[in-house]
Amino acid sequence: VTLHLNPISSVHIHQKPLVFLLNSPLPLVWKLKTERLAPGIQRFFFVSLGSVVQFEKGNFSLSAETEERLFPEKNEQLLQWAQKEYGAVTSFTELKISRNIYIKVGE
Repeated sequence: VTLHLNPISSVHIHQKPLVFLLNSPLPLVWKLKTERLAPGIQRFFFVSLGSVVQFEKGNFSLSAETEERLFPEKNEQLLQWAQKEYGAVTSFTELKISRNIYIKVGE
């Protein structure tokens, strides 16, 4: 699955930390494609067991961290867990089948 990350239109370059919980019932390879995300900013990618994140060449992989996690099984439980763990959830998306996911990050 390719995860496309771009800032919202009102933000020229996104310069804040991000946390992504990438959960799947089966192990996946998450391919990351980004535009206009500042280098050197911490970004965290927590993936379900057996999954990995692949970064583009020249990407911000040096400032990104990837970690496998055992997530709650149901989406409602995952959302509650994320809110408790991080204090807020700004976006939650559930997809049954997808090859590309487009996410706008910003304020």
